[in-house]
Amino acid sequence: MTGLANHAYRKMNGLGNEFVILDTRETGAKITNESARLIADPKTGPGCDQVITIEHRKGVDGVFMGVWNADGSEVNACGNAARCVGSLLMDEAESDEVNFKTGGGDLHAWRIGASRIAVDMGEPKFAWRAIPLAEQMDDTRFIDIKLGPIDKPVLWGPSAVNVGNPHCIFFVDDVDAQALDRFGPLVENHPLFPERANVSVAQVTSKSAIRLRVWERGVGITKACGSAACAALVAAHRRRLTGRKATITLDGGDLAIEWRADNHIIMAGPYEFENDGQLSEMI
Repeated sequence: MTGLANHAYRKMNGLGNEFVILDTRETGAKITNESARLIADPKTGPGCDQVITIEHRKGVDGVFMGVWNADGSEVNACGNAARCVGSLLMDEAESDEVNFKTGGGDLHAWRIGASRIAVDMGEPKFAWRAIPLAEQMDDTRFIDIKLGPIDKPVLWGPSAVNVGNPHCIFFVDDVDAQALDRFGPLVENHPLFPERANVSVAQVTSKSAIRLRVWERGVGITKACGSAACAALVAAHRRRLTGRKATITLDGGDLAIEWRADNHIIMAGPYEFENDGQLSEMI
């Protein structure tokens, strides 16, 4: 038994990236891949992009944030959810800052204004084994993926970086002209990515601005992805397209991203509460 039937949840979003958040610290309820899929599916649950837990996880010292994509797969990080969870934990602690754990590493979050939170997302990883890639590539600023005819590819040479999750970023002239719904799932499941990948198209509009659209692994196209915004800024700077700070404009709105000199990525943006509820007895 998972203990999820009639379990209380809170629905929140970060720039339209929707989450069902379950605090299981007292109930001890357990999420399975199947229960996460049922919760995320609006036909059987509240519906969301990711199911998020606030929990005490065995072997982890402190509060842990668990993340499950809509297909039921558990992943290590979610930047937009981190702002939502950070807000709840700060309210609980009556504090303007908080630390918590994720599968991708320790996070520190703090308030920067009304309904706005900043999160230290940690350090990006560029080594091919750390992303991970299935083949050795010494320069992950440009990896060997081509889309379209071999002799005249439509897209090629994306960057790869791990910001809690594996990310693949194509730099393009017009993000809205790209058929992300068609090639997103192909690149997500490309043999080069043994753990699959989040796939983004990024349009650099100035040295301090990027327009971004994202296909999230296990979810599909979402209005926003915090870790993808971090990955896009880092990849753009490594390719000398931007500085170390930029406004990332996603379909759901803007995030402010800074890749600091200490190698940590700071993400700042809004969060929103939608409603409270209880899960179905069928979950």
